[in-house]
Amino acid sequence: MRRSTLRRAEITAEATHRDKGLHSTRTRPYDPISDQEADRILQDAFTLLAEIGCRFDPGTEADSLLAAAGCEVMGNGVIRIPEPVTRAALASTAKQVTLWNRDASHGIQIDPDHTWFMPGMTCIKVHDLTTGEHRFSNRDDLATITRLADGMDHIDAVCVSVKDVPNSNRWGEVGEFLTMMQNTTKPLEYLCEWTTSLQAAIDMGAALRGSHDALREKPYFLHIITPLPLMYAEAHVEQIILCARAGIPTQIGTIAIGGASTPITTAGTLVHCLATDFAAMVLAQAAAPGAFAIGSTNPYFMEVATGGIGNLPQTILGEQIICQIRRRLGLPSFTALGGAANARRFSQDSVFETATLMTQIFHNRPATCDYLGSIDQGITYSPQALLLCNDIAGMLRAMWQGTVVDDETLALNLTREIGLFGTVLGHPHTARHCRNAPWNSPYFGANEPLATTDKPDEDLLQRIDRDLNRRLAAPGPDPLPEDLLAKLNALHAQHPR
Repeated sequence: MRRSTLRRAEITAEATHRDKGLHSTRTRPYDPISDQEADRILQDAFTLLAEIGCRFDPGTEADSLLAAAGCEVMGNGVIRIPEPVTRAALASTAKQVTLWNRDASHGIQIDPDHTWFMPGMTCIKVHDLTTGEHRFSNRDDLATITRLADGMDHIDAVCVSVKDVPNSNRWGEVGEFLTMMQNTTKPLEYLCEWTTSLQAAIDMGAALRGSHDALREKPYFLHIITPLPLMYAEAHVEQIILCARAGIPTQIGTIAIGGASTPITTAGTLVHCLATDFAAMVLAQAAAPGAFAIGSTNPYFMEVATGGIGNLPQTILGEQIICQIRRRLGLPSFTALGGAANARRFSQDSVFETATLMTQIFHNRPATCDYLGSIDQGITYSPQALLLCNDIAGMLRAMWQGTVVDDETLALNLTREIGLFGTVLGHPHTARHCRNAPWNSPYFGANEPLATTDKPDEDLLQRIDRDLNRRLAAPGPDPLPEDLLAKLNALHAQHPR
């Protein structure tokens, strides 16, 4: 019996090692509201689209596509989407997709049963690693962040968008994609303003894979589209349609700010979030039925006293509820909450925010946690914050493995054997199980400077800085082949500065 139990445990451990993003069935997500309340929020989102509608820039292909799908085009940019049309789009949307790494040798499954961790998304400013100056970022910063992410065990893909002031145009956006390609072997997420930049990224991915069909077969990147709540500009419409037809997995969503762009109440904001998501999903399915195009709007809320984005308890609760509703629909969630912090610098304040927001990911179980390393309300990027997020992601994955409850783990026979005067310290049972669910933290646990150890008496920020310097000195991934790099540079050069 015990041998069989041990073998099951070994199989589980092997599966977890092979598929580290998978949640164990032994742990459960958290549903903060009743099924009836979740269904009422969902129903009101359907009603909003059917009776009030969503805005799409008039004169785009969305008009004809949505009209053919059975929607009511009002002629002033407002399009009303009947509930049966929305439900049909939700049914036909692909619920999972595999995102492949640079050489197409390994993929991560984007679905409701996995969580993957990614740095990003915005990196408008940085604190210079040498001088500490708070300045606009550039492509050298992007290369550094991408190389760091490439070497982290619990960072699964890369998505960072910088603010290279001389090159804040289509040429600069395409250069961001090329920089990420050069500095990580991991899959990518991509965010851009211009549709021509997206087309260039698709062409670069096709050059990497060998053809556009090969890119469709093994997607290299997931594209992110960021509309306003209930408002899709021309570029958003174009990018949704382009990705759907090209077979590029797409995440479509914005940040709703309760009290500013959406109702101040949690339920009211969630209705707007879901309606915004569903409108994009209807358009994507009208363009290419079966496309992986998932709405991902995140509920944030205004701090009434300051007008800033914050209100941590309401924001966390809103995210928990919207993840619950998406689970009921069989949809993966994408979250911007996990690794973000409002604090200006990487400090005690940002450590508190980051740890608080990331630990609730254990219950939410989004498909991706996308804002790792972002501080200063998304304005500034912090490599130190990314290192902390990588460590907390490892802790979450250790927790997601759950625990086995059987004769071997309950260990009653062990207690019978050693009695009340023996010790388990040197027993074979301890040796068999001491490394289960490991969290090999570089900052805590065995690396924490307790009074009983000889570790240097450094605080957390000092330990992270020391690790950061070590990682910065490490070599990056293998370079791209010269012939492929020449093709990619030629594609980049086609875009004006």
